[in-house]
Amino acid sequence: MKKIYISLFMLCMSVMASYAQSLSSVKGTVSDSHSAEPIANVMVKIIGADLHQLTQVDGSFELKNVPIGEQLIQIERDGYYTQNFPVVIKEGEPVDLGVILLNEAVVQINDLSVISLTDDQLSEDEGGADNTAGLLQASRDIFLNTAAFEFSPTFFRARGYNSENGSLLINGIEMNKLYNGRPQWSNWGGLNDVMRNQVFTNGLTASDYTFGGVAGTNNITMRASEYARGGRVSLASSNRSYSGRLMVSYSSGLSENGWAYSFSASRRFAHEGYNDASLYDSNSFFAAIEKVINDKHSLNFTAFYTPNRRGKSSPNTQEVYDLKDTRYNAYWGTQRGEKRNSRERHIEEPVFMLNHYWDINEKTTLNSNIAFQTGKVANSRIDHGGMNLVTDSSGNDYLIGGGSNPDPTYYQKLPSYFLRDVDNPDYAGAYLATEDFQDDGQMDWQSMYDANLNSANLGGNSIYALYDDRNDDTQFTFNSILRTELTDNIDLNGSVSYRNLKSENFAAIKDLLGGTGFLNVDSFSEILDESQNDLRNPNRLVQEGDRFKYNYEIDASIIDAFAQAQFQYNKVDFYLSGKFASTNYQRNGLYENGRFPGERSYGKSEKLSFSNASFKGGLTYKISGRHLVNFNAGYLSNAPTIRNSFSNSRENNDVVKDLTSEKITTADLSYILRTPKVQARITGFYTEFANATEISFYYADGISFVNEQGAVESSAFVQEVLSGIDKRNIGMELGLSYQITPTIKLKGAAAIGDYIYNNNPNLYLTSDAFDGNLVDEPAYLKNYHVAGGPQQAMSIGFEYRDPNYWWFGATGNHFSNGYLDISPLSRTSNFSTDPSDGQPFNDYDPEIAKQLLVQEQFDSYFLVNAVGGKSWRVDDYFIGFFASINNILNTKYKTGGFEQSRNANYRVLKDDQEREKPIFGPKYWYGYGATYYLNVYFRF
Repeated sequence: MKKIYISLFMLCMSVMASYAQSLSSVKGTVSDSHSAEPIANVMVKIIGADLHQLTQVDGSFELKNVPIGEQLIQIERDGYYTQNFPVVIKEGEPVDLGVILLNEAVVQINDLSVISLTDDQLSEDEGGADNTAGLLQASRDIFLNTAAFEFSPTFFRARGYNSENGSLLINGIEMNKLYNGRPQWSNWGGLNDVMRNQVFTNGLTASDYTFGGVAGTNNITMRASEYARGGRVSLASSNRSYSGRLMVSYSSGLSENGWAYSFSASRRFAHEGYNDASLYDSNSFFAAIEKVINDKHSLNFTAFYTPNRRGKSSPNTQEVYDLKDTRYNAYWGTQRGEKRNSRERHIEEPVFMLNHYWDINEKTTLNSNIAFQTGKVANSRIDHGGMNLVTDSSGNDYLIGGGSNPDPTYYQKLPSYFLRDVDNPDYAGAYLATEDFQDDGQMDWQSMYDANLNSANLGGNSIYALYDDRNDDTQFTFNSILRTELTDNIDLNGSVSYRNLKSENFAAIKDLLGGTGFLNVDSFSEILDESQNDLRNPNRLVQEGDRFKYNYEIDASIIDAFAQAQFQYNKVDFYLSGKFASTNYQRNGLYENGRFPGERSYGKSEKLSFSNASFKGGLTYKISGRHLVNFNAGYLSNAPTIRNSFSNSRENNDVVKDLTSEKITTADLSYILRTPKVQARITGFYTEFANATEISFYYADGISFVNEQGAVESSAFVQEVLSGIDKRNIGMELGLSYQITPTIKLKGAAAIGDYIYNNNPNLYLTSDAFDGNLVDEPAYLKNYHVAGGPQQAMSIGFEYRDPNYWWFGATGNHFSNGYLDISPLSRTSNFSTDPSDGQPFNDYDPEIAKQLLVQEQFDSYFLVNAVGGKSWRVDDYFIGFFASINNILNTKYKTGGFEQSRNANYRVLKDDQEREKPIFGPKYWYGYGATYYLNVYFRF
């Protein structure tokens, strides 16, 4: 690997020496076409080169070191139409563009609120698929723009990357969570008006702020002085995630005395979104205040708080969807005439930032930032294992109680359960189950209240309770970002960063559902001592607001530093970058779990430490000012996340066996065309992920272990640890736009990928039902596809912009090669082993087994979307609206799903698949049908 980077460096130096020529400059002034006032903070850049500048307060700019030859200069500013200027740069002849008038864009096609993420994309529950698109930025790149606004509702992931493979920054501060490496999107949701100042770098491309990841870096600037003066009020209506939104924002601009401020507030709401009972209740608040102390120093304070509560939607088997429809949600039931969702996600994590900007001299700047974030993430659910402590006539204590599973889609309540015996099906029972489910099929809140009241009347505890899984995080971040122009051709930038996290993780009673208390024991354990969730407070009766089940802390810290050199010459630009990071985790158990007594669950775990070094480099060869070739390559080493470091952090201190850092090797090659009429990019990419770890939680049937009484059992709730995972992502991206006339533009995009497991990783199971690890052998996953949205997507469409300020656009989008997430346990030798005796099945047929384990590929589908709007200018005010309709044809399509691991061996899976209606068939997510979004706004 070192030889590769040394060779790359020498190649860059050789090309640099061969093509370095004299340079020149371009200057001008940017003003508003209506008021003729100068416009500050307009981005002026040379297309295809790392050469850009923001205009000064007087609207002026001067780009130095512009390469000789044909160049395309782009002028862009939020709220204005982008302009391109082709120029010819000659040696020793500076170019003066004079006064450039920008026309205000009274419509914003790429309003961030148009994007609707589904429940699965926003969910981070264990067992849920990670299909977050991670493309919330409105990019100028036609492919990325299409991926963000046309592909993302289908769970599409650019290049097959997860959101933890990219870096999301606000004011230069990384916002990815330490727990799982993903951005928590809802922490700044509803702040669309103040999130428009974004700088996105695609893939490994050099970023001025951080080293980044293979999925790129997006920095959102929330600096008060960079917002244009004025305000905006908007109203929106939709039938997607929320039904209504009110948003108000105002910015002062930079005053003569050096002060600037910006405020924004919004309210988003829905009694239910597209799916049944998927309530939405969100408020968002933002404030930024900046003081320009002098021409060298400026202080900016930014704070945002976006408390939000959402009702979740369930994945379901095809049997359930056939009985109901694709909008069906199993998580709710009617209580006192109102729909009540048992699975709500409630997030309150305010963020406070202080930013210092120091222009040390004309060539060097230093940006230092401090951030503080605290709050909670709560996910509610029903516990139906409430117990009572009973003493028998001999004075022995034991536990009794527990209720039936309240899930209306529990397998024993569906028609397939009554037809499970193919030789003696219960048709009458199946008919009644069908009628009951179609007539109601929702949670029965009243029956849970009745059960708790009856238990209390007999002197007992609650059988059912609603509780929250809580993560209360407090994080402190400091970083400092330096950039200097070393010479006319060389820029150096780097940063140092420190993040410290204290995370409290526990379950808390939210509602006793009419009961008097809930016993803090594990209902699945038959031995009293082992059933204790906290041996130091045995048989504790908890009330609403009390912690129970599990209670532990995670202490984490990361120190990292990166340095980068960027070189700009006449025919070639290139960069070299490196990062070093030191990561530390430690669990501190606050409960002594009865299954894992002593230090195995109580007190501090061993301290996990990881040191990681990463490198990347790339170059852009300018065939001409309009034709460019770009190449990037990198080797990244990433510490495992907290989530994937402890095998069962809720109950014990056990660390994942043979835990190591993930290694990523990647390269991409692009051809880029930029002309006044045609813009295009075609990219080929190759990425290998090695030594990754993934942990899943589920209830498994078809395994074999000995319980505490010495009996052989075949089912348990387990933690599945998959380690040493290698994946390979290869593919191509294409984006193309053609300005046919000044008013009509054609656009197209395509993504063709192939994302597979590249080896057979090791799998083992842990559980509180058995000691040690179970299975502990390779899972044969090689050449299976990695699930996560369609791996092939294509789009073609057009835009029409009328000079009278109305516009319309439509796209047709085709998706294919989406795959079901497979069960790794079913791809181990456990699949062919009889759990009763540990010997191979005597009726095992390899050909039948091969067919049973074929990965399901989803049907391809076609979606049509349309968007348009109109605006009016009245004096200095703007009034307008825009609307979008997605999936006009109301196409029904699967966006994701997973195999249930309850059928963990050959015999039970074969029997289940032979049934007309499998009991434990895969669970799916379906995409939205026809949906609309309408926004009306007033700008002043």
